[in-house]
Amino acid sequence: MRMLGHAETRMAPPSGHSLLLICVLGIFALDCFTRGQKNSTLIFTRENTIRKCSCSADIQDCDYSLASLMCSCKTVLPFAVERTSYSGRLTIWFTDTSALGLLLNFTLVQDLKLSLCSTNTLPTEYLAICGLKRLRINTEAKHPLPEQSLLIRSGGEHDPREQPPSLHTGWQTCMYVSFLDMALFNRESSLKSYSIENVASIANNFPYFSHFKTFPVLSNKSYVVTFIY
Repeated sequence: MRMLGHAETRMAPPSGHSLLLICVLGIFALDCFTRGQKNSTLIFTRENTIRKCSCSADIQDCDYSLASLMCSCKTVLPFAVERTSYSGRLTIWFTDTSALGLLLNFTLVQDLKLSLCSTNTLPTEYLAICGLKRLRINTEAKHPLPEQSLLIRSGGEHDPREQPPSLHTGWQTCMYVSFLDMALFNRESSLKSYSIENVASIANNFPYFSHFKTFPVLSNKSYVVTFIY
């Protein structure tokens, strides 16, 4: 019996058609994997600095070094913060409320997580957020409590009443408004909320909220106002 030599047992290289098919399948798989990964936005405020990051993986709360290593981050000057909108997840690490108003007031955010990264006592100060559906908070730095989550409302991703506010129309396109009491981070109680529907005028019904002294009065429209405490 003739023994097969090493050269005779070697597999033949793939043909040109097979190689092309392998390349096409590889590109398709890579494209599907890339599209399946949705980056989340992380913003953290520290020592009068605002860092805005895009992260492909969840980062442990308040781990600034890991965020700088794993995420793509850039420094944003406070006076350069512009009104914007976030269709995906937004996480903000903060130590006080000084920058939160710049980041969240008059901003469309559907899925928001706020993590207090200090033991500071926060004032009774309200943030007005547009279009909020889900809120999560973490107070581990101040209170050793598990993360809390609150589903404010459900609905599709393309509600026509949730279009991002433009620089010209202000809040005219924001029909869901959530007031977040920042003093809730001082307490160890559960996260709660209540909503008021068919509010014809926010400025008239809530005169003590300075955000809406110049709020436009819209005819034939009503707001849904949610208080989170």
